[in-house]
Amino acid sequence: MFEVLQSKQAIKEARAAMVRQGRSVLEGGLSNVMRKLRLSDSLAVGDMVKSWDVDRTLTFIEQKLPKDARILDLGAFCSEVPVALARMGFKGVHGVDLNPAVSSMPHADTVNYSVSDFMHTPFPAASFDAITSISVIEHGYDPERLFAEVGRLLKPGGYFIASFDYWPEKINTGDTRFFDMSWLIFSREDVDAMLRVAQTHQLSPDGDVSAQAKDRAIHCAGYDYTFGWLVLRKDA
Repeated sequence: MFEVLQSKQAIKEARAAMVRQGRSVLEGGLSNVMRKLRLSDSLAVGDMVKSWDVDRTLTFIEQKLPKDARILDLGAFCSEVPVALARMGFKGVHGVDLNPAVSSMPHADTVNYSVSDFMHTPFPAASFDAITSISVIEHGYDPERLFAEVGRLLKPGGYFIASFDYWPEKINTGDTRFFDMSWLIFSREDVDAMLRVAQTHQLSPDGDVSAQAKDRAIHCAGYDYTFGWLVLRKDA
């Protein structure tokens, strides 16, 4: 399955749905002000602009997996997904990130956070029913290492659910870097190439691939693009 964010309005609608369902982790403006004034050391978990892909990810997991499923979030520092899943009652949630501060995330008493490179994790093979990754894989993208590890970690029938920066035609980001890593805005050609690599690790799209885009809903670092959302399933 591959879907594309089509408008800014879809971001607002997704966040409103998350709020209605009690899934939203975003804090109000007062919390942000207190952090800026250094009156609070709480982490700013989540991001309004990622509401669409986070909402789709949470909905998919709720529909497909039981509450005792083992789920791993890649790039978990300040990620809304593991926190929301814990609040939704999922019991086997894990998160991995290179940032040591990941251990200070909310619900660290119930979410199992680890400090590690997500392309080389300490977990045994076939450990997880689902792996999530929200706006992570486009930074330092290494498809062979990524899908080798995802394929290793997933149980047969398990899901890889990821979102990433996307525009059908190629956008060259030049030397722009985030987190001291290269940045790829995936094109349709890049997505097709990614799916071919994933297939070599027994990962196939779980549903239709719809790669058309309508609006450039996202603006960042001088570039205009949108988000793609992907679900792959490990061959049984």
